Amino acid sequence: MVMRLKPEEHTRVAAAIAAAEARTSGEIFCVLARQVSSYRDISLAWAAAAALLIPLVLIPLGFDATWFPGLSDSWEAAHLAARDLTVGRAIGAYAVVQGAVFIGVYVLLRVPPLTRLVTPRAVRLQRTRQAAMHQFLAHGLHVTDRRTGVLIFAAFADRQVEIIADEGIHSRVDHGVWAGAVEALTSGLAGRRPAEGFETAIGMIGDVLAAHFPPRPHNPNEVPDRLVEI
Repeated sequence: MVMRLKPEEHTRVAAAIAAAEARTSGEIFCVLARQVSSYRDISLAWAAAAALLIPLVLIPLGFDATWFPGLSDSWEAAHLAARDLTVGRAIGAYAVVQGAVFIGVYVLLRVPPLTRLVTPRAVRLQRTRQAAMHQFLAHGLHVTDRRTGVLIFAAFADRQVEIIADEGIHSRVDHGVWAGAVEALTSGLAGRRPAEGFETAIGMIGDVLAAHFPPRPHNPNEVPDRLVEI
């Protein structure tokens, strides 16, 4: 099921961002992505591997073209000259098996839970980070006055959460301090309480930013206080 936030939930998240930014010169922005990649290439790779390996199991079982009606004659040619034709039909039948396995496995692995199951976690993590960085740049979090932008990025279908802090924050705050915020947001998404998860994570990040980057006398709101769904 596709997760979508209601208007009132967007309002709650925006209010949480505004409250957190009132205590700091940092800027917080949130993105909820339904999926960062189709992982079609992963499904294709598994299907190709299956098409190469699974038909090999048939060879010890005596596989030949007679297993497929229409690919062999009802009469068997005993003459040596018929050998090339027999081999050709066997190769054709083997190719049919490979094609059927490829299509069957590919279609099966396009089912979202199975796609996620066969996609290595490292791949999902890498693509989530790439998508998060794209959003970080696209929304101008890298051009704040003191480089204090923070992106909270969640990929729902991929079950991944990323927090990206600009260099002004990264140079002064250990990356490990974001672990609690990641856990809070992950828990909220897993329990289908996304607004609550974002609110908790925003509050925790606000605490960190307030400790290291207190508000300035002139403290403009450089990035809109909102959650974007993509």
